[in-house]
Amino acid sequence: MSEELMKEDNNLTMADLEDHFDDANPWNVVKRYLEKKTILPVKIEGIVNGGAIAMVEGLRGFIPASRLSLSYIEDLESYLLKDIEVQVIDVDQAENKLVLSARELLKEKERKAKEEKISNLQVGAVMTGTVDSLQTYGAFIQLEDGLSGLVHISQISQKRIKSPKDVLNVGDEVQVKVIGIKDGKISLSMKALEEVEEEPVEKVEIPKAEEIGTSLGDLFKNIQL
Repeated sequence: MSEELMKEDNNLTMADLEDHFDDANPWNVVKRYLEKKTILPVKIEGIVNGGAIAMVEGLRGFIPASRLSLSYIEDLESYLLKDIEVQVIDVDQAENKLVLSARELLKEKERKAKEEKISNLQVGAVMTGTVDSLQTYGAFIQLEDGLSGLVHISQISQKRIKSPKDVLNVGDEVQVKVIGIKDGKISLSMKALEEVEEEPVEKVEIPKAEEIGTSLGDLFKNIQL
């Protein structure tokens, strides 16, 4: 088809066609996916050494094993034919290299899920948790729904302690009270749930007035003038 005929029939120029061909080039398409951080649904079509393969725009994309999940994957074969979401993280047409990742999307989903859980948490709530780790400044407690919080050493007991290890062990199940939520961090207290020990009140008996008089009379009786 001549250029003149294309102009008449389709109002297209050679420059328009060149732009169209550039747009149709799959490498240019995946480069735009990289720039825009486009979320792409893909199917794992193969497992290779160190990762997995998924097709994007007809190109063979490699997903490193470390980019498939937020945690270590024991069996990569379990991902075969699995549908996941990825983003393009590296494109090199000269090297015929297209690298994909699911990790960033999974981290963002985890962050949003955590924020939602924390937003539903109320100061004053009493919860059961497990001591996850002990530090010099306090104890980290694993709570429900994957949340965790810190019991500062000053909030562990009403009694003064030198170290959290004096009263706690990793794995201990404890009752805690939420006393603060700030910047996504949860402050907890065990001390707030302890019963306050009342100090024994000393009972003082005051003698009656007549008893005082009698005692004084007895005293003067024995004094000789």
